[in-house]
Amino acid sequence: MTVEVEGVVLHLSHPVEFAAEWIGQEEVLRELLAAWMTLGEGDLPMNPRITGKPGVGKTTLAYTAARRLGREVYIMQGTVDTRPEDLIVQPVVEGPGTLRYVASPLVTAMLRGGVAILDEANRMPEKSWASLAPLLDARRYVESIVAGIKIPAHPGFRLVCTMNEDASTFDLPEYIYSRLQPQIHVDFPEMEEELEILRQNLPMAEEEVLYRISRFLQAAHEMDEPYTVRDGISIGRYALRLVSAGRQPDTAQALRFAIRHVLGEEALRYAG
Repeated sequence: MTVEVEGVVLHLSHPVEFAAEWIGQEEVLRELLAAWMTLGEGDLPMNPRITGKPGVGKTTLAYTAARRLGREVYIMQGTVDTRPEDLIVQPVVEGPGTLRYVASPLVTAMLRGGVAILDEANRMPEKSWASLAPLLDARRYVESIVAGIKIPAHPGFRLVCTMNEDASTFDLPEYIYSRLQPQIHVDFPEMEEELEILRQNLPMAEEEVLYRISRFLQAAHEMDEPYTVRDGISIGRYALRLVSAGRQPDTAQALRFAIRHVLGEEALRYAG
């Protein structure tokens, strides 16, 4: 699929689709959808940032909200070496003396009126954020230096950033934070919500196995450990395989083995 902007043909990225549904904490979903609303002519959507520990479901929340709007979803992964041209347009050599300009998922969402999720966005350096500053305010455009064009955002375009709370991220400058509002914090789910997430992702597991995993996670949450339901799913998947392969005699021992090899020996203190 291609689009022409100021005489330059841009080759667009593909939207993403995956089986994910936000479970529980309905209030944060409503907060995100409210941030994307517009309240009349001249009003602009906000650019929220979703914060929380790795694995609490920030990307799933953003994806579910986008699908509730019926929009195409494009995900851009932030890394420490993300460059401005990675975020906007990249030139690709197509043949002798011929360049093909490829729009990033972010720019594709801008052009098609989709939703862009900047995932783990606070891993990106300031130089990359600076290239997005005009997009994040009333100007609503980006400029591609390599293609020599200005790209405006479709009125239906929406943006959300997910940001992990860990030591491997950058402190962003205030002029960026002031454009990424509001902040929506995702906490650990309650036990019943966590159980439902486990059921969705471990349909082959018996209820007793799910309860054991959930009790382990809840005990860890009380001590503010960084273990999340994503870890619980990995523990459950590994434990079930260990039993099926005959490597452990029962699920109780398999779960302890899986906890040790997924999270480390110290995590066993919460296994009961």
